[in-house]
Amino acid sequence: MVEEPVVAASLIAWLAFALGLVFGYVGNRSSFCTMGAVSDIVNMGDWTRMRMWMLAIGVAILGTAALRLGGWFDPSSTIYGGTRLMWLSHLTGGALFGVGMTLASGCGSKTLIRIGGGNLKSLIVFVFMGLAAYMTLRGLFGTWRVAWLDPVALQLGSAQDLPSLLTGFGLARESAILGAAAAIGGGLLVFGLASREAREAETLAGGLVIGALTVAGWYVTAHIGYVAEHPLTLEPAFIGTNSGRAESFSFVAPVAYTLELLMLWSDTTRIVTFGIAGSLGLVVGSAVYALTSRTFRIESFNSADDLVRHLIGAVLMGFGGVTALGCTIGQGVSGFSTLALGSILTTASIIAGAAATMKVQYWLMMREA
Repeated sequence: MVEEPVVAASLIAWLAFALGLVFGYVGNRSSFCTMGAVSDIVNMGDWTRMRMWMLAIGVAILGTAALRLGGWFDPSSTIYGGTRLMWLSHLTGGALFGVGMTLASGCGSKTLIRIGGGNLKSLIVFVFMGLAAYMTLRGLFGTWRVAWLDPVALQLGSAQDLPSLLTGFGLARESAILGAAAAIGGGLLVFGLASREAREAETLAGGLVIGALTVAGWYVTAHIGYVAEHPLTLEPAFIGTNSGRAESFSFVAPVAYTLELLMLWSDTTRIVTFGIAGSLGLVVGSAVYALTSRTFRIESFNSADDLVRHLIGAVLMGFGGVTALGCTIGQGVSGFSTLALGSILTTASIIAGAAATMKVQYWLMMREA
C-alpha cells in the first residue's frame, strides 16, 4: 500500500513530460508567446498572436467545464479556487510579471521554449527567475509578500470562480458552469476565430492544442493523480504535485522547484513532480522542433545593458509570478480556465504591465533617436 503513491507520482511525471513535449513543439512552431502577442498589438496593431492566446483560453475554459460536469475536476482543489480574493497580490504580482517578461524577452513558457532553441540568454533568465521565485516562496521576498500583499484580501461567501458565485444567486450548479463557460469561453473562441489570419493552420493549432493540453493537465492531476485515501495520512490527496493540489501548466514556481530538486537530488524524499516534468518536457519539445526544422541557434547577450535588462526582468517575473499565483500560462490559461476572479485580475494586470513597459521603451527609443 505504501508504494502505490510512489508509482502514481512516477506516472504523473511521465504524463506531464509527454504533455510538455507537445507543448514545447507546438509552442515553438506556432511562435506562441503572450509577450509577443501584446507587443504585436502595441507596436503593429496585429492581433493574430493575441487571438491565438484567446483561442487557447477559450478551449481551456470549455474543456475544464466539461471536466467539472463529468465529476473529474473541482476548482476548489486548486490554488485558484479559494474563498479569499487576494486582489492586491494578483494586481501587483501580475503587473510586475508583465514588466519582467517584457524586459526578459518573454514569459516563463517562452523562456523554456527559447532554451530548447539554443538561446543562452533564456538560460540565464531561467536561473534567476527560479531563484527569485524560490525567494518569494520561502525566502526574503516571501516575507515581504506575506507581510504586505497577501493579507490584503476580500473574503467571499463562496469559492471565487464565476460558476460558484453564480450559484450563490440561486442558479443551478450545472447551469452556472455551462452558462459561464459558454459566455466567456465561447466568446473568446468566436473572437479568436473572427480573423482570417487566426484561422491559418499554425495559429489555429497553437491555440487549440495548448488549450487542450491545459485541460489534459487538469485531468492528469485531478483525476488520475487523485487518491481518495492516502496510505500514510488516510486522507484525500493529489499525488505528484508540488502544491499537493490539482495543477495544470504553470512556469514560474515549477522552475524554482526544478532548481531545488537539482540542488537536493540526494534527498530521496524529493520527486519529479508534474510541474517539473512539464517544464522539462517543454524544453525538450522545443529542442526537437528547433533541430528538425534547422532553426536551432546559439544566441547570447549583445551587451552588458542587455544582460542587466534580462536579469531585472527575470527577478521581476520570479517575484511577480509567485505573488500572483501564476504566469501568462499558470494564471492566463490554467487559472483562467477555472474562471477564478483572481486569475482574471492577474491576466489583465499582466497585459497592462507589459503594454505600459513597451510604451515606455518606445518613448525612450524615440527620445534617443
